[in-house]
Amino acid sequence: MNTEITIHPKLQHYGITTANLDAMIEWYRKVLGVRVNHRSAVPEAAQRLAPFSAVAFTSNDEVHHRIVFFQVPGGAADPDKSGHTRVQHVAFEYSELDDLLGTYVRLKGLGILPVFAFDEGFQAAFYYQDPELNLVELNVNYYGNDWTATEHMLASAPLKGTGLQKQLVRYG
Repeated sequence: MNTEITIHPKLQHYGITTANLDAMIEWYRKVLGVRVNHRSAVPEAAQRLAPFSAVAFTSNDEVHHRIVFFQVPGGAADPDKSGHTRVQHVAFEYSELDDLLGTYVRLKGLGILPVFAFDEGFQAAFYYQDPELNLVELNVNYYGNDWTATEHMLASAPLKGTGLQKQLVRYG
């Protein structure tokens, strides 16, 4: 495990918040040819942990998701990033779990801690806030290949009850 140098992960996907999930999915379907690989409503009890009411994972290639849409009821396009439509996060993927965990240790040593960690079933992810309060996700695919992770997402049931609460860990 390397904890001394910066590993250079590749950009994998990005997320966008929206007040109108269906319209966004349809526009991106028309413009980019995305398909929905997984869509879930967030249980009301878990919405205090995840500030959105529904999520749709979309892709226009073999990767399980390239663009994720997060529905924020009452959101609007606005320069005020907090709670309005915006890029929700940008993600970077590591090829090995050791690289992700080594990066966590290296960043912790620099005083940079994740805002939260999330076990998404097919991958582990750490989410960090940049100085402008944008989220940056660092992740690793448990399966080691995108096709299997996509099959996992396609076969996954929507989150129910406290499922999201059990998968989400907040820091700080």
